[in-house]
Amino acid sequence: MALLAVIIPILMLGVVLALGRYEELLLPRGPDDGNRDALRHPGPVAPAVTSRGGGETPAPLP
Repeated sequence: MALLAVIIPILMLGVVLALGRYEELLLPRGPDDGNRDALRHPGPVAPAVTSRGGGETPAPLP
C-alpha cells in the first residue's frame, strides 16, 4: 500500500506533463502569440533619481 501511495502520484505527474507537451505540439503558434513581447529588449532607460540632495554623494557612516 505504501508503495502505491508513492508510485501513483509520480505516475499522475508524468501523465499531466506528457499531456501538456502533447497540447503544445497540437496547438499552432500564430504571429499574434503575445509571448514575443516579453522577449523584446525594452531599449534605453533613463536613470532614476533616488535622492533630492545636492550633487555630491554623502560619506558612509563609520
